[in-house]
Amino acid sequence: MTSDAGKERDTSSSKEFYEYYAAQSESALALDRSRHIYEVVSSVYLRGGQSRRLEVLDVGCNAGTQSLVWAEQGHDVFGLDINASLVELAASRAKARGLTVDFQVGTAERIPLPDQSRDVCLAPELLEHVPDWESCINELDRVLRPGGVLFLTTTNILCPVQQEFELPLYSWYPAPLKRHFERLSVTTRPELVNHARYPAVHWFSFFQFRTLLQPRGYNCLDRFDTKAMQRNDLPKQLVLRAIQRLPPLRWLAHVLTPYTYLVAVKVR
Repeated sequence: MTSDAGKERDTSSSKEFYEYYAAQSESALALDRSRHIYEVVSSVYLRGGQSRRLEVLDVGCNAGTQSLVWAEQGHDVFGLDINASLVELAASRAKARGLTVDFQVGTAERIPLPDQSRDVCLAPELLEHVPDWESCINELDRVLRPGGVLFLTTTNILCPVQQEFELPLYSWYPAPLKRHFERLSVTTRPELVNHARYPAVHWFSFFQFRTLLQPRGYNCLDRFDTKAMQRNDLPKQLVLRAIQRLPPLRWLAHVLTPYTYLVAVKVR
């Protein structure tokens, strides 16, 4: 089923882009990453409480790897992506595994779900590709219930290392130069962005999202806060504690990590 929002933009895919993500989405790295996200988000949501069936939204679901991890754990999952070919692939993989997931083609700017209908909203590697990213944030906030968890990963403007463009130090390029390469990536140089139909056009930081979401009533955690919830050896725990307690060290740690990572709890 295709949403009205999905009809307004190109939902097709190049052969190169489809084949890359069809293979990449089944890699051990992609599966490990999806399982890590599940463990972090579910632990933040439950906070030591009893497990229960959650209603989950996976925006930018791609070929469905993240959605299937949640579905395998018994949760109700709605997957949304603008790429029709990858949505079809995700649906076929769910069917092959005997899992029920509602996969639809659509855009993040208009999510076809009622207000406050989801316990968890996932938006990994999405916002950098959405032209009106603020509308996407508004939509995620709209469908998330009080007490729910918003998880997102995206570009990090602070870190020179990135995977969006095949160009060195691209995160630090001035905006006019970025616009130049964005135009090339959708015209004569699609290989710069691995033939993505919608290349990254926005660059963020955790601190930017915290400033945006805290006034809306969100408690924002970064990767260093969530790592503290996991078991680490003593040296790593000491480093994490130092990062958490010293703002300049936390900022430096963000400069050294390639992407923005946010877990935000919507206060009840």
